[in-house]
Amino acid sequence: MLTNAKLVSFSATRDAERAKSFYRDVLGLSLVEDGPFALVFDCAGTMLRIQKVDELVPPKHTALGWEVAEIHAEIDELRRRGVRFERYERLDQDEDGVWRAPSGALVAWFKDPDGNTLSLTEWPH
Repeated sequence: MLTNAKLVSFSATRDAERAKSFYRDVLGLSLVEDGPFALVFDCAGTMLRIQKVDELVPPKHTALGWEVAEIHAEIDELRRRGVRFERYERLDQDEDGVWRAPSGALVAWFKDPDGNTLSLTEWPH
C-alpha cells in the first residue's frame, strides 16, 4: 500500500528560530518553508517537518538519524559547528562518542536545541 509513497519525517520545536538556525546553519539542511505550523527542510529528498509547538517533552529515544559515509569526518565537522556528542554509560563508545553496534554499524548521538536525540550511522561496507 505505502511501498511507493514518499516518507515524510516529523519532529518538534518550542523555539522555531533556534531550530531553524540549528537545522539549516549547523546541520546544513535546505529550508523549504517557514510556515505558521512548521519549518520544512529538504533532507536528501525526504521532507522533514519540524512542527512548531507550545509544549514539548523530547522522547528518550532517537528521533531522527542520518546515514553517513564517514562518521568520524561528520563528527569532526559538526563539532566545529558547535555540536556536542552524547556519551552513555551503558555503551562502549570511542573517544568521539561512537558506539559499534552488534551489526558492525557505527553510531553516534547528539541533541538538537530542544533536546531531541539525533544520530549518525555509518553502516559496514
